[in-house]
Amino acid sequence: MKIKGVIFDFNGTLFWDTRIHNEAWDIFLERHDLKLSDEEKNKIIHGKNNKDILNAIFPYKLSEEEIKVYGKEKEKIYRQLCMQTNMQLAPGAVDLFNYLKGKHIPFVIATAAEIDNVNFYFEHLNLGFFFKRSEVIFNDGKMKSKPDPQIFNKAMDAMGVSGEETLIFEDSISGIRAAENAKAAKIIIVNSNNEDYGNWTYQKIKDFSGVNLS
Repeated sequence: MKIKGVIFDFNGTLFWDTRIHNEAWDIFLERHDLKLSDEEKNKIIHGKNNKDILNAIFPYKLSEEEIKVYGKEKEKIYRQLCMQTNMQLAPGAVDLFNYLKGKHIPFVIATAAEIDNVNFYFEHLNLGFFFKRSEVIFNDGKMKSKPDPQIFNKAMDAMGVSGEETLIFEDSISGIRAAENAKAAKIIIVNSNNEDYGNWTYQKIKDFSGVNLS
């Protein structure tokens, strides 16, 4: 198997922000008198886009305008919390980017984040050294939530590779299933939040340095 393209999920994979997202959702839920258990958060929130999350947590059908307003509210809380931390990419990520560039292996970001957060990441994490903003696959409001493979399929199309030639890095349960549904040749789990991945035998890492692409 020869890997000809690499896809990185972003939140919880390249940027270890699961705790920050959880805190932002906790603040949002409290503001709106809503409650979720930790188990419900893992099932409803992680790896999903805001539209599906918001429709799942509110007890009534939201309008498109409400989804937009609530989504922006939550992400503003999230970005404010991020700015209170020492924002940096996951350990070894830059080394791997440089390795892939040296081997002329294309790599892209595929994220459930919306454009405001993508712009925020480019501003504060220096992503422009390795990625073109226009080539990041992000949630444009029409993207299906994982475990649907749509986001990964779009990333593969952008690189001109098939699933059988692709390595995907993921951290969320729904993301791993999406990678499987995209028929990725290789999946590597990034264990950034000490989750239980006992159902999978894929390689699990906490550092991108020295990743074996074969």
